[in-house]
Amino acid sequence: MMWYYIYMFGGAGVALAGSLLVYAGVQVRRARRVLIESKNRLGAIEREIENERREASLKVRDEIYRRRKEFEDEMRRDRQEFDRLQKKVISRDEDLQKRELRLDEIKLEMQKRERELMRSADSLRINEERVRAVYGDLIAKLEAVSTMSRDEAKNTLMATLRDEVYHAQEKWVQKVEEESRQTAKDRSNEILLSAMQRYTADTVNTATTGVVHLPNEDMKGRVIGKEGRNIKSLEMATGMEFIISDTPEVITISGFNPIRREIARRSLERLVHDGRINPTRIEETVAQCEQEIEEIIEEYGKNAALELNLQGVPAEITTLLGKLYFRTSYAQNVLQHSKEVASFARIIAAELGVDPTIAARAGLFHDIGKALTAEIEGPHAHIGADVAKRCGEDVRVVNAIAAHHEEVPFSCIYAPIILIADTLSASRPGTRRETFSAYLKRLEQLEDIANTFPGVKKAYALQAGREIRVIVEEDAIGDDQARSIAREIAVRIEKEMSFPGQIKVNVIREKRAIEYAR
Repeated sequence: MMWYYIYMFGGAGVALAGSLLVYAGVQVRRARRVLIESKNRLGAIEREIENERREASLKVRDEIYRRRKEFEDEMRRDRQEFDRLQKKVISRDEDLQKRELRLDEIKLEMQKRERELMRSADSLRINEERVRAVYGDLIAKLEAVSTMSRDEAKNTLMATLRDEVYHAQEKWVQKVEEESRQTAKDRSNEILLSAMQRYTADTVNTATTGVVHLPNEDMKGRVIGKEGRNIKSLEMATGMEFIISDTPEVITISGFNPIRREIARRSLERLVHDGRINPTRIEETVAQCEQEIEEIIEEYGKNAALELNLQGVPAEITTLLGKLYFRTSYAQNVLQHSKEVASFARIIAAELGVDPTIAARAGLFHDIGKALTAEIEGPHAHIGADVAKRCGEDVRVVNAIAAHHEEVPFSCIYAPIILIADTLSASRPGTRRETFSAYLKRLEQLEDIANTFPGVKKAYALQAGREIRVIVEEDAIGDDQARSIAREIAVRIEKEMSFPGQIKVNVIREKRAIEYAR
């Protein structure tokens, strides 16, 4: 072909032929290189296959060894279990043989005793006949000596015995009553101790804070803003008072509503962290924090009901339970206190054999009125009972809530259970921050205020300081004056004392006429 191109085209043919030769050489070298690479690749694949085959073989051997080891271990355990069971069967067989021998001995002994009892019965029958004969002779002699017939003597004896039995019965009834009271006291102590031992919880409770820490002292100026517009916007949006004192890098939030105080604290912390503090940003942040707090309140309320496995809790009560998380009483978190009361009430109810679910429900709801004391006047027990009644709760739950401070009479067993559980939760060591001396001082201060009024005979602080009962001189004080004294005592208490909730002032004017019959 090359010579054909040379012949046909001359010099151009020669050049073309040379190009063909070069191209053919390049193709030959490329083919050789591809062939060599294919051989190398084939060798690598063969080596890889060989390695995988070896690894698979090793894995198979290891698996066979492991399975054989497991089988041998299992067989060894089965043999040991079989030996143990065999020894146990042999031991039981020996015990049965010994028992059979013992039964035979007992059978012989019983037969021997039966024969002795038959002989004793014959002897007793003979002695009974002799005693009957002697008894007849004795009755005849007694009738002759006493000049009384048999029926008259029997009636006299029965009257004497009746009097003795009557007095003995009175003593026995008195003894039984005393033992019953002591048994009831011991049983109640056992139930209370069991409830306290079975319930375990941390004694340190969380409390909401009203202090916000700043990263530096310059941040106070940014919080105040030009001409105080930022801090005024904060106070208007949150309803709280922001106190900027000389304490470095600290702003104190003051207010009676714990939820609004928490919203204010979160809003200020978020604004400080963000750095953008202006009236518009303040309103947006406060709105966001209000939404978050509402969601948190719902979550806390639902979690409390789920934790105690209570079904069908109304939405209004769930919200009030969540609000209790932000409420404290003597540094004790009220929601945690309510859950403790529910747990104690459930345990006590189970010990007494009544429905523990009703008790737990009443215990969890007993303080929901505290979430509304800032909005509704009156004792929190009455407020909570009204809410529970409006939400369709069981009448026993409503009475237990209303009566847990003995402000209304008990109408079911669950009311005293909640009262006891409430006392247990409040009196456990570490639950409340108020010391015993401070508690006594507060009660004494209540009584001292009442005793300063003229005409007051005695004053008693009751229900852990929630009520002051004042007894006045009935001859010196009239009904109108008694009402005036109650109002004045209440005003003095509000001015001179700091206390949570409210204190009931109960002035009693009573005239009694007493005589003695001698």
